[in-house]
Amino acid sequence: MEETNEKENIQIGIIGFGDMGKLYAFKFLEAGWKRINVCDLPSKYEELKEEFKDSGLNILRDGHQVSRISDVIFYSVEAKNIDAVVKEYGPSTKYHAVVGGQTSVKEFEIRAFEKYLPSDVDIMSCHSMHGPTVMTKRQPLVLIRHRCNDEHFALVNRILDCLESKKIMLSYLEHDQITADTQAVTHVAFLSMGTAWKKQKQFPWESPNYAGGIENVKVLTTLRIFNNKWHVYAGLAMMNPSAMRQVHQFSLSVNELFKLMVQEKKDEFVKRIKEAGEHVFSERNHQHRRILLEDDILDKFSLSIIPKGQRKPNSHLSLLAMVDCWHTLNINPYDHMICETPIFRLLLGIAEYLFRNNDFLDEAIEAALYDKEIRADDLEYCLSASIWENIIHNKNIEHYETLFGEISSFFKERLDEASKASSSLIAQISENIKKI
Repeated sequence: MEETNEKENIQIGIIGFGDMGKLYAFKFLEAGWKRINVCDLPSKYEELKEEFKDSGLNILRDGHQVSRISDVIFYSVEAKNIDAVVKEYGPSTKYHAVVGGQTSVKEFEIRAFEKYLPSDVDIMSCHSMHGPTVMTKRQPLVLIRHRCNDEHFALVNRILDCLESKKIMLSYLEHDQITADTQAVTHVAFLSMGTAWKKQKQFPWESPNYAGGIENVKVLTTLRIFNNKWHVYAGLAMMNPSAMRQVHQFSLSVNELFKLMVQEKKDEFVKRIKEAGEHVFSERNHQHRRILLEDDILDKFSLSIIPKGQRKPNSHLSLLAMVDCWHTLNINPYDHMICETPIFRLLLGIAEYLFRNNDFLDEAIEAALYDKEIRADDLEYCLSASIWENIIHNKNIEHYETLFGEISSFFKERLDEASKASSSLIAQISENIKKI
């Protein structure tokens, strides 16, 4: 009876009704919370009110109306806009409410809350480490108890229980460091793949260099990123104070390895690769849970029109550089599995798959040093990694949006198909990990 009364009486507010705002709102409704107040830009009010008139949601005009009546409020806006939105609506927050946000860069979010929220309002933030198309069950959910009494802490936890996610308690600084170590550089690795393919006017599913196994994951994940909204990645890369160091080192690793490749400096190249692999994947260094990708899984999800038997060796420069980057920065990626995103899990999984199989790794090294047919692809990848590093370093958000849009348009015919296939792959890997 007490739970029923709570779900009927507690008012939950969501400011920002994009994809993640909608995901949360309907999850709360499904769980029996009756009073869900949502808003987006005032200009969208009439449209949203008509679209969701029979949904059970209370569509309001703006964040002032949501803030005045809601006991628990989630800001679901872009990281770059959080300061301005909280400045506008924060002062209207209901007396003794509890407020949180869903942005991917928590330092800016917490600063905005501290600056603009009334002192009687508690701050209990969160971040679902996945996009809106991923099943929330068993996915990591970061909780940040910044200033929050026990009653509000318990209430927010009860509300979020409906996601069935794995809750992880972190400070906002810990959160931002981990996401910099994982998401920022991971995204750049795949953004650079898409850019290189587009610059060469090459659809990877038509090339024997990108057929089978690891290549299936590369293609699906790259297209999955370009089927999402650009600001999801731009905000994290440009606003997270820790991100630039990782992005810079990844670009440096790509370019330094490529120089060794074109000079065919085998001993130096092999030594660097083997040392990086030993650092990241050595059994004696850690006893972490492996991703354990398998051939039958990787081959099951493919867009390629090339039979696996016609596959040509690939240098896997992107994966060699990623592991080299982790080694150089003394990052153990397995330490961050507590906050893994599906895309990070896929990247770490294929890197692990490559480095734990000596035959595959030796084949990649041989191709990197001596296969001239893929040299042009690797050159374009180097240039692309440098382009993205430069965009992020200069915080050129307009260039980021433009380039992202151009590449997305180039692949548009297969983006939806790739996203569905990658979602199935993610679900399969998650199920396998659960069984370990």
